[in-house]
Amino acid sequence: MRVAILTVSTSRAASGGPDKSGERLEQFAREIGGEIAAREIVSDERALIEQRLCGFSDVDGCELVLTTGGTGVAPRDHTPEATRAVIEREVPGIAEAMREASRAHTKHWMLSRGVAGIRGGTLIVNFPGNPRAIAQSAAAIADALPHALALIAGLPTEH
Repeated sequence: MRVAILTVSTSRAASGGPDKSGERLEQFAREIGGEIAAREIVSDERALIEQRLCGFSDVDGCELVLTTGGTGVAPRDHTPEATRAVIEREVPGIAEAMREASRAHTKHWMLSRGVAGIRGGTLIVNFPGNPRAIAQSAAAIADALPHALALIAGLPTEH
């Protein structure tokens, strides 16, 4: 499966530096059998996020797009809105499972606004920006993702 990783961080986009969240998502993608087709960093600007999500899906043909960052409640956090603008169908159970996985680790778990949804043949999943939170969230959904991607692709699956 072709996977794109999008780090949403105004500071990283401006100054460069290590992208530990993107690295953690890349590790997760490889663990579930993904081939990294693209990995980018953009500022937390809704139009830029929407543009890249559409490009990864419509042009690059990625089956899975993983984002990190921009999912909180700060005024600059626009990833969920950008994702909702480009998806055709939401998959709320994925985001719910990710938040639930964070519950045992932080009292702020309910402040995550990440979403997951489908655009064409692509599943887009918003992860938090913290690498530790990414690992916790990823563990909660890892087993379901291959099945979800097979269903989205119209492949026969065991139920």
